Amino acid sequence: MKNAPKHWDRYFYEICKTIATKSPCLSRKIGALLVRNKSIVSTGYNGPPRGIPHCGHERFMKDKTLSNLSQIYPPKAIASTCPRRLLGYKSGEGIQYCIAQHAEENAVSNAARLGVSTIGTTLYMNSVIPCQKCFGTLINAGIVEIVVEDTKFYDPHTELLAENSDIVIRRFEL
Repeated sequence: MKNAPKHWDRYFYEICKTIATKSPCLSRKIGALLVRNKSIVSTGYNGPPRGIPHCGHERFMKDKTLSNLSQIYPPKAIASTCPRRLLGYKSGEGIQYCIAQHAEENAVSNAARLGVSTIGTTLYMNSVIPCQKCFGTLINAGIVEIVVEDTKFYDPHTELLAENSDIVIRRFEL
C-alpha cells in the first residue's frame, strides 16, 4: 500500500497538466481536479467565466480599460501576452486587470453547476497552494486535502487560513 499514493499522484498530476492545456490564459496554464475515492468529481482550468472573452484581441476590443493599449502594442503582442505583463506587472500584481477565475475555483463552480457535492474531496492542481480567495472557497466547499507541486504560500493571509482549517496540504509524491 506504500506505493499507492505515488501511483495515484502521478495519475492525477498528469490529468492536471492535460486539463491545464485547455486554459486560454496567456500567463499561466493551471489545471485542477476534485477527487473522491480515486474518482474525478470535477475539473477546472484558469480562464474567464463562461461566455466572457479571454485575453487577446477580442478582449482588447471589448474591454474599455484595455482598448487604449491596442494603439500602443502591436497585434502580435496583444494576441500572445497577458495584459498585466504588457502593463509591466509581475506575477500576482495588477490583479484588477485579470478577468480569469482560478482553476480550483472553476473546479468547485463546475461541480456546483452540475449539482455535484464537493464535500470530502481532494483537490489536485499543478501549481502552488491556492490564493487566499480560493482557499476560502475550498474551506467552504468541504475540501479535505490539497495536493500541489509546491507547498509555497502566496501571502500570510492564505497561511492563516490554512493553519486554522482542517485541510491537509501536501506535495505530489511523484
